[in-house]
Amino acid sequence: MKKSKRAKLTASGWAVGSVQDFLGLSDADAALIELKLSLSRSLRDRRQRRGLSQVELAKRLRSSQSRVAKMEAGDPSVSMDLLVSSLLVLGASADELAKAIRSGVGRHAAA
Repeated sequence: MKKSKRAKLTASGWAVGSVQDFLGLSDADAALIELKLSLSRSLRDRRQRRGLSQVELAKRLRSSQSRVAKMEAGDPSVSMDLLVSSLLVLGASADELAKAIRSGVGRHAAA
């Protein structure tokens, strides 16, 4: 957010902060959420690069299209195990998984 916009909001009585502050998340919780979202984005990107529909991916995973949609949306009901195993089914290498993990926790690593 631009400093000028932040200043205007603050001057108008608005509190400006991060989602982490608003929800009261610890650094570890925020990093875990970012990691899950990174894996979800990676799954969607890999599926699309392979030209697969959610239905086609669901068949490969022996799951449903709605479950794939939840996986790609980072739904809280989806486990990280399922995201990682799905990426492996799509041929993700250990290096590619590591890259997704690094991008998901990068900004929380120092905390």
